[in-house]
Amino acid sequence: MDFRKYAAELLGSFLFFGIGYLSVAAFHAASTPGLVVVPFSFGFGLLAAIFAFGHISGGHYNPAVTVAMVLDKRTTPVDAVGYVIAQVAGALLAGGLVMLTVSQQAVADGITKPGAGITDTGAIAIEVFATAGFIALILAATKRAPNLAGLAIPLTLMAIHFGIAPLTGASLNPARSIGSAIVGGDVSVLWIYLVAPIVGGIIGWGVWKLMDGGREPETA
Repeated sequence: MDFRKYAAELLGSFLFFGIGYLSVAAFHAASTPGLVVVPFSFGFGLLAAIFAFGHISGGHYNPAVTVAMVLDKRTTPVDAVGYVIAQVAGALLAGGLVMLTVSQQAVADGITKPGAGITDTGAIAIEVFATAGFIALILAATKRAPNLAGLAIPLTLMAIHFGIAPLTGASLNPARSIGSAIVGGDVSVLWIYLVAPIVGGIIGWGVWKLMDGGREPETA
């Protein structure tokens, strides 16, 4: 086992989620619409984490990504356990940073939950759909265009945030939701964001496997 990879996942997750969580506190403090600030912060936070530590661990920072990478045989199950523990630890540390420097309420404001008029079932469906698309993009970009993956993945996350953040909180990532829910003190809907991204990740891998699956490109 290479513990540098687990450390990279922890530090990258801490950086990624720290920027994202702090952006929620920032837009409240500045009275700025959250949809202007938060998508950019999570997208560019992921960009920073990928370029800072992604070359060491592969830059998963998301249990759904790790599950898909195991299914695609790019990550071993043993490493996957270490990755997920590190990702959740990074999220909890990021939530703790916001709680200590701003307030627990600032963390609670960033808890992912269904928006007004969105049922639990609706939130699950949206999160599954968005995560599946995100995971399919990650698998394709890292295989077919690795030089562009570091940009394509954060930009896609940003686009998804603009599309669904008011509806579900745009989690796509169990670790992201665990950090804000546990530190923020409200785990009542956390189950949605544990189940939906993992199911979406499996579906996203299935779509990738069906449509491409890492086969050598066909030549004319």
